[in-house]
Amino acid sequence: MSDSTGRLSALLSRIAEGDAHAFAAFYDETSHRVYGMVLRIVRDRGLSEETTQEVFLTVWRSAHTFDPESGSPLGWLMTLAHRRAVDRVRSETAAKRRLHVYSTAEQSTRIEHDVVSESAERRETVREVRSLLSRLTELQREAIELAYFRGMTYREVADELGVALPTAKSRIRQALKRLEPHIAAVPAA
Repeated sequence: MSDSTGRLSALLSRIAEGDAHAFAAFYDETSHRVYGMVLRIVRDRGLSEETTQEVFLTVWRSAHTFDPESGSPLGWLMTLAHRRAVDRVRSETAAKRRLHVYSTAEQSTRIEHDVVSESAERRETVREVRSLLSRLTELQREAIELAYFRGMTYREVADELGVALPTAKSRIRQALKRLEPHIAAVPAA
């Protein structure tokens, strides 16, 4: 084990016990690497700074989960950072997509059209979406609603449901797979 690896492992052990000085030392030694990697993925300085802060908040909260037998402290940290950066990109992409849909919908409302017809179409779309969601298990439906209607990232869905990240991803993936044959039949609102 290298000196750096041993030092970082010791700091993580102390962080797990709530040692703020160890956390500050760990941050000072690793934050530039985390920020650099996050910036390469997120490509926005402000969002990269926020994401880096979130990564270190995760370190503070979950240092006790680090297992030196499974890998190096830096490897563990960079894995946390990479996952959080990818989640951030997904979240931002989803937000931009929603904004585009909302702004497009707002523009279309400025154009004169048959309000009664639109209202009927919306009710029908809502009915069909509810029907589709009723085909899912309760667990899948919860995951889909959090991810797609509340715009949460996989990590946020996992936290909200109190499950592991792979479990949340699996529920969403299974739900989408289950809905896939039926989605094309639902008209876009």
